[in-house]
Amino acid sequence: MITEEEIAKQQLPAVTTAADLLLLAQKLPTGCPNLDRFLAGGIPCRSITELVGENGAGKTQLCLQLLLHSQLPPSPSASAFYISSEPPLPLRRLQQLADSFLLHLPPSSRPSTPLDNIFLHSVQTADDLLSLLHRLDPILPRLRLLVIDSIAALFRSEFETSSTDLVRRSNLFFRIAGKLKAQATRFGFAVVVTNQVGDVIGVETGGGGGFRPLVTSGRRVCPALGLSWANCVNTRLFLSRSQECDFRISDLNQTRTRRRMQVVFAPHLPSDGSSCEITIDRHGVHGLLDSGL
Repeated sequence: MITEEEIAKQQLPAVTTAADLLLLAQKLPTGCPNLDRFLAGGIPCRSITELVGENGAGKTQLCLQLLLHSQLPPSPSASAFYISSEPPLPLRRLQQLADSFLLHLPPSSRPSTPLDNIFLHSVQTADDLLSLLHRLDPILPRLRLLVIDSIAALFRSEFETSSTDLVRRSNLFFRIAGKLKAQATRFGFAVVVTNQVGDVIGVETGGGGGFRPLVTSGRRVCPALGLSWANCVNTRLFLSRSQECDFRISDLNQTRTRRRMQVVFAPHLPSDGSSCEITIDRHGVHGLLDSGL
């Protein structure tokens, strides 16, 4: 028979409180109610969300929108950090979105100077990025969003295809992702990274690793950096675009660009490849949900 003294000496098992679970479920709003609905509340905090797509699909546009909306209640004094690997920094577009952002908010909810709370920094290599992440501790308690645009550009030309370089590249993947996840988990902010795509040659599926084929502009594509990087992100969203005839005008030779956001994988979303149409205008990125959603 176990005595009370022996029970008292036993260590309690690790437990999670209801308050902890609520914190883990927090989402960063996108600035569009339809996109928030499609994403079950927005971009999850305390994890890495990847936006993958070809040039012009809307990845950077959505990142800039997130930088602004990360400052809304319940965190009106929060800051955001944008790390760019492909200059120039999109300052003119950010200012345009900031003007629209303030115009559409009620006076009581408007941050006084939203651009003052957005920090911008450029990096050239993956080692530069890792070094920067180790120096961010002083601003992390106020951070609500960290963006890396794009992760693929940092690995584009620095590494060869030798086994030694591939091992070094994978190690950098895991070190960068591990640092990001540790910081995001500790301080509760969201991490968003953008990634590029490459054409699929042969009969391989577009997603790789058993994922559904990905198609954009009539091409089968797969995300850059391969399966090792795919294992480093928690959520992958694919932004695609296509050219279609515009039947709203009489000239059938005229086309318009249609864009879609598709869930490739996400622990908090259905894994059925669901998608929604998105549009981009001077005010930002907007979702157009199907009537059945």
